[in-house]
Amino acid sequence: MQEPVETQFDRDSTAAEVVAGKDLTGKLAVITGGSVGLGLETARALASAGADVFIGARRSDALAAATATLEQAGSGSVHSHTLDLMAPASVDSFADAVLALDRPVDILVNNAGIMACPQDYTALGIESQLATNYVGHAQLTSRLARAIVTADGGRVVSHSSTGHQVSPVNLGDLNFKITPYHPFKAYGQSKTADVLLAIKVGKHLNDKGVTVHAVHPGIIETELGRFLTAEDRERMAASMKIDTDTTPAFKTVESGSATSVWAATAVELADKPPLYLEDCKVGELIDVPNFTHGVLPYALDGEIADELWSRAEAMLARELPL
Repeated sequence: MQEPVETQFDRDSTAAEVVAGKDLTGKLAVITGGSVGLGLETARALASAGADVFIGARRSDALAAATATLEQAGSGSVHSHTLDLMAPASVDSFADAVLALDRPVDILVNNAGIMACPQDYTALGIESQLATNYVGHAQLTSRLARAIVTADGGRVVSHSSTGHQVSPVNLGDLNFKITPYHPFKAYGQSKTADVLLAIKVGKHLNDKGVTVHAVHPGIIETELGRFLTAEDRERMAASMKIDTDTTPAFKTVESGSATSVWAATAVELADKPPLYLEDCKVGELIDVPNFTHGVLPYALDGEIADELWSRAEAMLARELPL
């Protein structure tokens, strides 16, 4: 697990550099959270290489603005549809819109997410960060799985974070009904779940020609951090040993989206079992949290991945076939 691969890219590479010289003409890339930040930059890079892109986000006005931007980025077609990952009906509506194109899905980037937000629940009683970051994406991946399999070398990218080091998944209390709620513990659990999503989906789809990886994009200032207070930021910087005056560990959106684009397109990653990627390389397997790099073993546990998927099915009261 986490076996390194040769790559010409590093933490400073940009998404545009990763796709330079690639021809994605005729391929369809679906990106959640594609209207702003990392999702928009990921869509822009893939579009610049000729891909047709389909983006989803909650706000229709943001989707309209992003669509106009992406239409200028490449020669392929641009599609969009509203998507609220906390609402299963919205996920189904988005999936239906993608499937209505009646074509293979070559790339699925599960990018959308929320972080460290106040305690909230969906109508089904699912904690909001787990619902948005994991359960909604599990449902979407299931709905699109057949279309991904029909692609020639389909890819699935699951956005995680070094935040997974904050917490494993608590199978005994996934929704904080017993455990006191802590915004960062809930976020950490959801980001561990996102790695486990890649493990689960890869287990089922690798032998059908689909490559699945989890990605830590890096530390980037985007809308994801809208719930963070100044105190939160100082505490995070201290835990990651970041100089808050110079913030050397922070990436731009262009470099932050590079690892996702690399996961979605790199020949050297094709047919590999699920990997946790960061800085355009395979992340190191670590034993203790450092909150800067690497992946902890609990995020790569196949048995936990299976059980968590089953719990998502129970919470949604529906099967999620792959």
